[in-house]
Amino acid sequence: MSVVTQLLATLLPDLIVAPIVVPLMTAAVMLALGESRRGANAVLNVASTLGTLCVCAALLVAVARNDVPAAVVAYLPANWSVPFGIALAIDRLSALMLVLASIIASASLLFACARWHRAGVHFHPLFQLQLMGINGAFLTADLFNLFVFFEVMLAASYGLLLHGSGRRRVRAGLHYLTINLMASTLFLAGVGVLYGIAGTLNLADLAQKLPHIPAADRGLLHAGAALLGLAFLIKAAAWPLNAWLAPAYSAAGAPVAALFVLLTKVGVYSVLRLWALLMHGETDALALFGANALVWGGFVTLTIASIAMLASMNVGRLAGFGVVMSSGTLLAAIGFDHPTVVGGALFYLLASTLACSALFLVGDLVERARAGAASDAPIHVEQTDHLPFYLEMRDVDGAANLDDREGALVGQPVPWAVAFVGVSFVAFALVIAGLPPTPAFIAKFAMLDALVGVRQAAELPARVISLEGWAMLTLLLTSGLFAMIALSRAGIRYFWAPQQRPPPALRALECAPVVLLLAACAGLVIAPAPVLAYATEAAKAALQPTSYIETIMSARPVPPPPTRGQQ
Repeated sequence: MSVVTQLLATLLPDLIVAPIVVPLMTAAVMLALGESRRGANAVLNVASTLGTLCVCAALLVAVARNDVPAAVVAYLPANWSVPFGIALAIDRLSALMLVLASIIASASLLFACARWHRAGVHFHPLFQLQLMGINGAFLTADLFNLFVFFEVMLAASYGLLLHGSGRRRVRAGLHYLTINLMASTLFLAGVGVLYGIAGTLNLADLAQKLPHIPAADRGLLHAGAALLGLAFLIKAAAWPLNAWLAPAYSAAGAPVAALFVLLTKVGVYSVLRLWALLMHGETDALALFGANALVWGGFVTLTIASIAMLASMNVGRLAGFGVVMSSGTLLAAIGFDHPTVVGGALFYLLASTLACSALFLVGDLVERARAGAASDAPIHVEQTDHLPFYLEMRDVDGAANLDDREGALVGQPVPWAVAFVGVSFVAFALVIAGLPPTPAFIAKFAMLDALVGVRQAAELPARVISLEGWAMLTLLLTSGLFAMIALSRAGIRYFWAPQQRPPPALRALECAPVVLLLAACAGLVIAPAPVLAYATEAAKAALQPTSYIETIMSARPVPPPPTRGQQ
């Protein structure tokens, strides 16, 4: 075992709590500094977020290595025995989600530090509290603390959504607040029902006790599971519970909307984690409970989002419906209950989350170009109506190729800002549409290949029928076509149609996160095999949670140090 592996194995249990504690402590320090030191808060926020990214990357490397003792590691923050104390756990799935959340948070924060963080008060503490809630939801191993981290995440999101104020944000914020309060109420009711039946909220302990629930209590058990499922589906933006998403996300500031893409993925993660733990095949009381609802609900969500994209022209709303499309695809894939299909869906989750977050950032640059260059921007690109003599179009067949301003159509220089925004828009539009060779296309191909392959496999679940597979194939192709039509139409409107506007004035700090997300998508294309293999292993472990359950239940408190008389 190498020195690095030994170090990771030694520090891994203590590092699990860092993605929660670091944002919490950073938020407390920034609140103490106050709004008068906004520059110091920005530096501290960036340092904390990048530090959290490094910690999450180390956690992913640790659980992914074959020579690490276990791919699941539990941690008891209060040092109380399971199931009485708080338990945190990390495995391949939660480590993957932590790294994705840290990448999106880093990109959103860098973009916000250019302009948006000055639009209101307490942006930086709210940002860190939001990140704490997201990370905690991925790490917690009991239902009550999942509820707590959901509320921390949502409380911070209310403030971030209203950041910058304005009538449109307030109206969207009220709708967002109402829907999420309803989801939280359903969540709490479901938790109460399950606790009343099983007497525990620890996920591993709950999974072990569900098979022994008396038949007379099965109705209440199903009701509690259904209430939890509704709460998670609202947060995952499943139809018909998703009408709030596109108006709220498009009204929010661009970096806030980019960060909010993670909130729906928290809902999807919760569906996958709890559905796999509580409804896996060994739990007869809830075996594959709601599988068909996930599959067909995902199909309907995907269909409605695809049609809604055709009816949208605003880039923010297009990105919002792209988030809903992603949720529909992921929920349907989870319902198939096949590791290879879910592995492809996790790869798709990475690609779609990166692309949708980036499209919100690019959309802000596009809208700025439509409104005119910002007055405080340090970069200005000169435009002239005449060209150097060596770029002029010569007369062809007696008529020059001229535009409406009597300038040559070929040979006009394109301002670098317009070129950057246009190329970025096209790249992320291709990813959202799932066209080759983007990572979303690779993910869809992996899912469809698995759906075709499992029909001949011996382990084919009895409920996977040809109708579902064909529906998935048809909807993935059709939704990609609809998305490409809608995004192409928006691109033509913003970049191709003649407009008498100056190019957007960009800061390097705004371009860097877009380049970062574009590089992440390119990395998924260049080396998809290891990421897809990791995602498939994460899906297998999630759908067969025996190791997860055993690791949590076997966690023991750390004994106190010996007293001086015992030494």
